[in-house]
Amino acid sequence: MTRCLLVFAHPRADSLNARLAATVEAKALELGWEVTRRDLYAGGFSACLTADEHAGFYATPAGTLIEEKRELAAAQVLILVFPTWWFGFPAILKGWFDRVWAPGTAYDHAPEFGPMQPRLHALRAVLAVTTMGAPAWIDWLVLRRPLARILRLAILKPCAPKARLTWCVLHGAEAVAEARISRFEATLRSGLDKLARRTTCLD
Repeated sequence: MTRCLLVFAHPRADSLNARLAATVEAKALELGWEVTRRDLYAGGFSACLTADEHAGFYATPAGTLIEEKRELAAAQVLILVFPTWWFGFPAILKGWFDRVWAPGTAYDHAPEFGPMQPRLHALRAVLAVTTMGAPAWIDWLVLRRPLARILRLAILKPCAPKARLTWCVLHGAEAVAEARISRFEATLRSGLDKLARRTTCLD
């Protein structure tokens, strides 16, 4: 059974992001996946890296967030659902990367500060679902999709090089018609079907 970790990062349970999270979770369950859901806001996750955690980066890793780290290490599919704010991750999701994608879990330091050594060998696919107020042309032509590049090149490549990123963004989300939301949800379901076939072939 495919192990799927769903991380949701939006403060409101009645948000468009919450609806999209429910859509992808239902589809993942329909596919027969074992889904673990982490609702960062509802769970009271603290985004702040502690002094002990930082001190452990080049020494003995701090024994914090053990369950969250275990879930990440075991995941074969990671689904992230979040809004894009100021063309960046919400602070709580950035904090999840800072604290959970830690040395000893997501990667190891190489001798003499060489390239990071990946540890997330089980992770094969990442689906990022995000909403954005800006139109697509600003995201693509002006900013050149900064979050997609950061996630693919700065986070996944050194920690989970076998993981393939699927980036799904709903632009103009502050005033979006129901018909467009429904089409986007259909795209997400179809994308998960394709992802499921691909990950099955990799097993």
